[in-house]
Amino acid sequence: MKKNLRNVLAHLAANALILTGRVKQATQKALDTECILSLYFHKPAKDEFEFTIRWFRKKGFKFISPHDLEKIINGEIPFPKGAVLLSVDDGWQTNLTNVVEVAISNEVPVTIFVSTTPAEEGAYWWSYVTQAKRQGLTSFSKQQLKKIPEEERVNILQEIKQMIYPGRDAMTVEQVKMAARSPYITIGSHTQTHPILINCPEMQVYEELKGSRQKLESWTGKEVAYFAYPNGDYSRREIKVLKTLNYRLAFSSQPKYLTPALLSESFTIPRFGFLEGASHAENICRMTGVWQPMMQKLAHKKTAQPKKDKNWFNDLFFGEDRIQKLDM
Repeated sequence: MKKNLRNVLAHLAANALILTGRVKQATQKALDTECILSLYFHKPAKDEFEFTIRWFRKKGFKFISPHDLEKIINGEIPFPKGAVLLSVDDGWQTNLTNVVEVAISNEVPVTIFVSTTPAEEGAYWWSYVTQAKRQGLTSFSKQQLKKIPEEERVNILQEIKQMIYPGRDAMTVEQVKMAARSPYITIGSHTQTHPILINCPEMQVYEELKGSRQKLESWTGKEVAYFAYPNGDYSRREIKVLKTLNYRLAFSSQPKYLTPALLSESFTIPRFGFLEGASHAENICRMTGVWQPMMQKLAHKKTAQPKKDKNWFNDLFFGEDRIQKLDM
């Protein structure tokens, strides 16, 4: 199956959702009730990020920051209606132009959760793996390495790093400092090396969370009290460590509306994921929380299918590593 076929089919499915009125209903509900649409990106194109801001503004939404979220939690300001919180994971170099500059020019608050080691060294660990696999230097994929114990992943990665360097794709330390100077940009922690925390020993989890915060605070001269879990994976252990280190908010990738009830769980704040390269129609469905329930229902219907068929379905609608940009 060609990669762009996934986008074509997803685009058709998204337009069907829009035509049924589901998106309009969800949008109005978010505007009329105590409901925050919490959204995260990775490395959006400039036109994708601009589109997101335009769409929300046209519909009458207002943008809030994690600082505002803390004030809501503390009862300093009322829980808003029609609010949107934007965040970006990893700290890709393209974020500087495509996110930071757009946020500043539009006066929109955005939080960038930065992994510090890629900022220092240049590339994310999966960039090494992806390029090595393309060149036939390894049989491992990014997804495979996410699922194995940390020590084993690190050993495999060290071997790959001896063979290849993919070039810089993360923001430099100076660029992180530059972004942090804007009143519209909040820098948060995303660990040092971006491991899958639940696969790591407890001491490493502690060092990843402590070290990244210390470095970011030394770089920016500002407090770093917010965190996003790499790959969205966490357990009670990670929450405990975050509290020990005096972080105040942590963001997951659970696709749920942020309501007053969920806001009380300040270390598992949900976020809807924007999918770079997907159509505007699909991302409108994602941003308004309509896409995920439909996909979950379809996935349940596939449980009786052979494993091969289920994998095909998951690749088609959930496999972000298989997305190829397609203009719609």
